[in-house]
Amino acid sequence: MRARPGKAALYEQLTADGITHMFGNPGTVEQGFIDLVDNSPLDYVLTLHESVAVGMADGYARSTQQPGLVQLHSGVGLGNGIGMLYQAKRGGSPLVVLVGEAGVRYDALDAQMAADLVGMAEPVTKYATRVLDPSSVLRVVRRAVKMAMTPPMGPVLVVLPADVLDQVTTEPAIPTTIPSTRVTPEPSVIATAADLLLSGEQPLVLMGDGVSVSGAQQQLTALAERLDAPIWGVNSSEVNVDTTHPLYRGQTGHMFGAVSSGIVSESDAVLIVGSYVFPEVFPELGNPFRDDAKIVHVDLDSYEIAKNLPVDLGIVADPHLTLTAISQEIDRRRPSTTPIGPTASQMEASHVGEASEPESVPELFAARLAQRAPAELAVFDEALTASGTLTRYLPPRVPGRYFQTRGGSLGVGIPGALGIKLAHPELEVIGFTGDGGSMYTIQALWTAARYGIAAKLVVCNNRRYQLLDDNIEQYWSELGITPHVHPEAFDLSRPDIDFTALARSLGVPATRVEKPEQVDSAVTELLSHEGPFLVDLMTA
Repeated sequence: MRARPGKAALYEQLTADGITHMFGNPGTVEQGFIDLVDNSPLDYVLTLHESVAVGMADGYARSTQQPGLVQLHSGVGLGNGIGMLYQAKRGGSPLVVLVGEAGVRYDALDAQMAADLVGMAEPVTKYATRVLDPSSVLRVVRRAVKMAMTPPMGPVLVVLPADVLDQVTTEPAIPTTIPSTRVTPEPSVIATAADLLLSGEQPLVLMGDGVSVSGAQQQLTALAERLDAPIWGVNSSEVNVDTTHPLYRGQTGHMFGAVSSGIVSESDAVLIVGSYVFPEVFPELGNPFRDDAKIVHVDLDSYEIAKNLPVDLGIVADPHLTLTAISQEIDRRRPSTTPIGPTASQMEASHVGEASEPESVPELFAARLAQRAPAELAVFDEALTASGTLTRYLPPRVPGRYFQTRGGSLGVGIPGALGIKLAHPELEVIGFTGDGGSMYTIQALWTAARYGIAAKLVVCNNRRYQLLDDNIEQYWSELGITPHVHPEAFDLSRPDIDFTALARSLGVPATRVEKPEQVDSAVTELLSHEGPFLVDLMTA
């Protein structure tokens, strides 16, 4: 076995696992292994804030379904990245997070920057650990990659003390083994699922991002067509079904449980796939389903099945294979039944008819962008209150071409788009964010300029936290409070944020759109510019 310092062996392991980018912000305790990065096969992507590093890695990992590698600096850096790590955990992003630390030998001294890094990380990671011996550095990194990539995927954190990395190891660097989860239920379970789903007269399908992870979009659609069941997205932030399909109805509530309850309350046969129910901030405490509803829940995450609400059949298996098997069982029982899937012309007509004639500036911008954008377009949608306008004209249709914010952390729109563009330079990538959300990670523009990451960025600017306006009005309504002036804390207009000047100061050219006559030239400039470009789109 070849002896070399753990910090050198670390790069060998990352390379063996096909990892090409490390997103981070360096600190003193990581200087030993950062000192080697320029001569390694990895590209180190420097960010000016840890939330940007995690957000870029998140976008990269989501678009590749491969590990996104993050480097954070001790407790302070981890603290700065925790909000984005929460989003990655909620969304199931396979991140491998390496956190530097001064050294094991300093444990007893409670020295500067000392912190329980594993304890800090545990609530926002799938697994967190600390390497204590040089002979296990690579073993633990492989474990981290394996756990991050095994469904249910999620962020895994490894604390790397500097004195451990400086010591010699003889561990071999070999590719990590990722266990296969492509499992199908036994025939009797499939038969029971078919019994339950065929027993109702008002079937319903609830889907989440587990569909996308499994690549089960076509299988989900085919089964919904056989059941003639409307499809609703629950914890759905990627393309889990073509949203122009006639059976697609939209998203359930993300804030108030009453929204989801109204959607599911009449259904008597329910299929839940790749999602937990229900991911609202204020969910219903009671059971929103009918007492006689038959519920089948398919997911690779056993924890989420029947976590909050009872189901009649829980299936821990691969959605792609399971949905295929259920459809085949239904076809066996009803061979004369033809799925109601629409023809290509009906699909196109449905798609064209969705968007009305644009009237407002943001509608006109979205319409012109939809007309002129290339076919190979990927969108990162953190538009929030402007998202409905965006998706009317650019409906999510193709897997791997649309990503929405998830988990509740603001600020992922810009770094997420940059991560996708790094992973897929052949795509035109456009990231949409809000004026409030963008300011969480606006430093990402500097990284885009530094590395020439040619993502295009749109700030939907209404000069306030509009989502909070909407939510407090719902709060007033539920408690019978007379509507009144919104809190001053929701206002972002004093002083006005000059996003064009801010972007230029960070090296990214930009333009502001306030009037309809400015839209065409802005869209042209956005799409034709060869590097990163930002549009400050006034939406109110």
